[in-house]
Amino acid sequence: MRRRLEMTEHHFVFVHGAGHGGWCWYKLANSLRENGHKATCIDLKGAGINPTDPNTVSSLDDYDEPLYAFLSQLPIDQKVILVSHSVGGGSMTAAMCLFPSKVSLAVFVAAAMVKPGTLIPERLKNVMKICSGLIEEETEKIWDYTFGNGPENLPTSIMMKPEYVRDKFYNESPMEDYTLATTLLRPAPVMAFVGIMDIPKAPEADKTPRVYVKTGKDHLFEPVLQEVMLALWPPAQTFLLPDSDHSAFFSQPQELYQFLLQAASSLSP
Repeated sequence: MRRRLEMTEHHFVFVHGAGHGGWCWYKLANSLRENGHKATCIDLKGAGINPTDPNTVSSLDDYDEPLYAFLSQLPIDQKVILVSHSVGGGSMTAAMCLFPSKVSLAVFVAAAMVKPGTLIPERLKNVMKICSGLIEEETEKIWDYTFGNGPENLPTSIMMKPEYVRDKFYNESPMEDYTLATTLLRPAPVMAFVGIMDIPKAPEADKTPRVYVKTGKDHLFEPVLQEVMLALWPPAQTFLLPDSDHSAFFSQPQELYQFLLQAASSLSP
């Protein structure tokens, strides 16, 4: 089965979540490249090694510009498989709407998957806001805020407080990956995440097949709330990583790799 799944070459394009960058996908990218596939790990604006100050990012489209630029330069006959994590699901959904002819499959890994133009239940909206730092949990405040436009305005960037990083992002991940991440995490632009829940209605969003990967030991985006989201916009396929934390690319990378190949195998040659 594994040999058959790896026979067709695919190009996977990875989209990170808040505070992360293309670096977080290094295990998946390595496995795919070693087995004859292409892997591109995007740094959205103000993330990873992108030089932009995240406090200056003004909107979701501004944040997503590196992803849009990459998709726009693809040859006319080439499609890619998009893979997103966490609030990066909003960036991927926006790209699906703008470049439907460039995306053969969209894979959401513990990611925000909201149909553009639909109303979001308050319970799910609140957890999405917590995951992106737009509101604080009543029992614990997990984010540090930067108010680049003054304290009377919305914060311009957020960063998870160090004492919560292990539990919320990497509670099942190897210690060495957690240590690596603590040296690479950056503040994330708040104005980008405001736009994630307000992507306009777009018929193009339903033209791309979607796959969802659930994370069974996720302390940030709890499994029960992932289920609520799946019921609102059911994907074509759903996979479960029962022992994964929020960061499946660290906690269960080989299992996630196999799921990616399995999802890709459903595409026509």
